[in-house]
Amino acid sequence: MNTYVLVHGLFLGGWCWGPLARLLTANGHRVFTPTQTGLGERRHLLSPTIGMDTFIQDLVNVIEFEELNRVILVGHSFGGMAAAGTADALPERIRHLVYLDGAIPNPDHAFAEQLPQDILAQRLAEAKEIHGTRCFLPMDPAQMGIKSQDVQNWLRRHMTPHPVKTYLDPIQMRLPPEQGPACTFIRCTKPYYPPANVSGERAQKIPGWHYREVAVSHGCIFLTPHKVARLLQEIPL
Repeated sequence: MNTYVLVHGLFLGGWCWGPLARLLTANGHRVFTPTQTGLGERRHLLSPTIGMDTFIQDLVNVIEFEELNRVILVGHSFGGMAAAGTADALPERIRHLVYLDGAIPNPDHAFAEQLPQDILAQRLAEAKEIHGTRCFLPMDPAQMGIKSQDVQNWLRRHMTPHPVKTYLDPIQMRLPPEQGPACTFIRCTKPYYPPANVSGERAQKIPGWHYREVAVSHGCIFLTPHKVARLLQEIPL
């Protein structure tokens, strides 16, 4: 039995892992799917103070209060940032860190620095103030390449604005990710997701990391959960 903590990305919440979590649980694993402060069912907590430190503390609290050990920590997309920060804060609790097409942080640098400039400029230009907090507005699922009408509607019902500050805050880490826990990078190639390319190319060059490419889309967690469940259970531990 493994213990998984699954970390969501932009606009999402713990809810997005539902289909995948049920598959892992059915196979006897323990699964935790925390929602970051200000998103999803915690959107009522949206505030201007929410930053990268908040997101990391959210995960640290789950691991400490649930008394979890030997955790397989999975960060999808932007969730890779907070997952890595948590692994840095609690290295003794983390058995394996998985970047699922996730962002690998550079200590003392912001995630925004990794984005293609045109994507960053567009997102910042379209950001709006909500309850005093500058936020990115949810993307249209149809523009994310999601063809299933049911999945599109599910996402539209649940996606929430995302605080910009988490993009712009430099992440504070004691060690660079290369010196952290054992790690796997799963890169989605059908198609490649431009915001994840910097991290994907970096991961290939890190000695000792397990790197794998799979022909699924960046939205694999809700489009192909069976494949992701199999990938996570196949990770060499």
